[in-house]
Amino acid sequence: MHHRAPAPSRRTLLTVTAAAAAAAVTGALAPAAHAETDLRADDLKLRRIIDRMSLEEKVGQLFVMRVYGHSATAPDQADIDANLKEIGVRTAAELIERYHVGGIIYFTWAHNTRDPQQIAELSNGIQQAALARSTPVPVLISTDQEHGIVCRVGKPATLLPGAMALGAGGSHADARKAAQIAGEELAAVGIRQNYAPVADVNVNPANPVIGVRSFGSDPQAVAGLVAAQVKGYQQAGVAATSKHFPGHGDTAVDSHFGLPTITHTREQWAELDAPPFRSAIDAGIDSIMTAHIVVPALDPGEDPATLSRPIVTGILREQLGYDGVVVTDSLGMEGVRTKYGDERVPVLALKAGVDQLLNPPKLDVAWNAVLAAVRAGELTEARLDESILRILRLKAKLGLFRQAYATRAGVERVVGTESHLAHADRIAEATTTLLVNEDGFLPLSPDSHGSVLVVGADPASPSGTTGPPTTTLATALSELGFRATALSTGITPTAAKIEEAVAAAAGKDVVLVGTYNVSATSPQRTLVARLVATGVPVVTVSIRNPYDIARLDGQRATLAAYSWTDVELRAAVRVLAGLARPRGRLPVPVQDAADPTKVLYPVGYGLSYGP
Repeated sequence: MHHRAPAPSRRTLLTVTAAAAAAAVTGALAPAAHAETDLRADDLKLRRIIDRMSLEEKVGQLFVMRVYGHSATAPDQADIDANLKEIGVRTAAELIERYHVGGIIYFTWAHNTRDPQQIAELSNGIQQAALARSTPVPVLISTDQEHGIVCRVGKPATLLPGAMALGAGGSHADARKAAQIAGEELAAVGIRQNYAPVADVNVNPANPVIGVRSFGSDPQAVAGLVAAQVKGYQQAGVAATSKHFPGHGDTAVDSHFGLPTITHTREQWAELDAPPFRSAIDAGIDSIMTAHIVVPALDPGEDPATLSRPIVTGILREQLGYDGVVVTDSLGMEGVRTKYGDERVPVLALKAGVDQLLNPPKLDVAWNAVLAAVRAGELTEARLDESILRILRLKAKLGLFRQAYATRAGVERVVGTESHLAHADRIAEATTTLLVNEDGFLPLSPDSHGSVLVVGADPASPSGTTGPPTTTLATALSELGFRATALSTGITPTAAKIEEAVAAAAGKDVVLVGTYNVSATSPQRTLVARLVATGVPVVTVSIRNPYDIARLDGQRATLAAYSWTDVELRAAVRVLAGLARPRGRLPVPVQDAADPTKVLYPVGYGLSYGP
């Protein structure tokens, strides 16, 4: 039976001193600023910690697990119930007590990320539980804060343009600054490993899972931006994670729901997929995430890359010379579960050469499977020690042994500051891409086109933005002097909703349509066509993939915003109104929908205003 310790006070958690944190671990290590060579000199101290671990503690150190709740010791009852059902523990503190996990991943849906001060308290509660153990080792707390369409920490944290938007901006300095800001804010709330930047090269417009999460389709351009972001995260004291090795950019299957096969030859892989990962390694990347994809040219056995020794050890470790932490993508995804059972997956991943086992669907099954594999001799304890040493090296590099705790003052000083928000706006303005501008229709003026109807898709907020997109666009226009009204027509507008939009367009000076992943059969095409037929000028803005323009006709102007977060939509409105000049350039080609061999808008395409 597990007895829950009394919850530490908010003041206790948020004002723990560096001295107290250091005292919690025997043999505090070098500050995070020390070079790699200094860290290797500390291996002896780390090995002593490993030697003190029981086999159960060693197994636990390899796992990175989700847990429900806003607090490490006193979550809401619904989250306690969810934890009991899925993990068999009540709280994050009990998760650490029972399974000795080395990492915890935060999700919005797990109620981990309400607001910055709460996140810091949760992080501190987790660290307090870990440092109270007989072998005190800080937890590496991680999340997916890619920005753009994948974010876990929302407002009032700074929200930045996503990867493809940064690809459109093309600035290494902006990419690095975005990562530095993102990293500083994550570190301030106790999150020290970020599963970003995405290093996949998006060469397939039909890719359902990567798309705008990629910097673009040109391997060298992606490589440069990946390296810039790695440096930015390092500057902030956060471990960046390039993903999804060996490259998830050319797939038409979402590995959350199936097992994709990449048909690239080894030569194509080296030319298309490898450069960003090489670049990340050269930049000193701290962790690399594997993909649940099959690449027969790299592993004729056709195991998912996550479970493939030829890919993880043969290519990543030996060929590319990478000796940092390798983390699996979520082990709950169908892509890794289709070929082997849940009890075999973690063992095979370790045999392949990975270090961190992320988010298994049933932790007890996965944890006990690894334990049993060591006891049966299938895995050696020395093999576990090898991965644990890499994990502890990373924790030491990040300074977690020296100071594992966040502070209230640090959150106030860093998260969502005016300076950070201003940088986000400036960076976003350089990403908006103007693809069509018939007869110089843009920029708009409140004097000549003051009455604006905003319609279109309103996908759920990816990151706690104020949204929905139609409202965000209309509000931003109104703030600039336009008379704007919003009408949400949805991703799949009904005939009735289309008629409502057509009626609402009467008497307007312009209709702004937010489009979202327009397919050949999408009723969004009907919506745009009907609005064009009214004679009211139509402007479209693609709020996710820039490929929408290939399936739309008749609009006077088209912008690509690359995401529906506020920072990117508001930047697009400033471009629409001429307060900013469009400077973004397509980082992917837009092909003819009827003939994919024909490119309508090549990489680097983008219009501007005036000379």
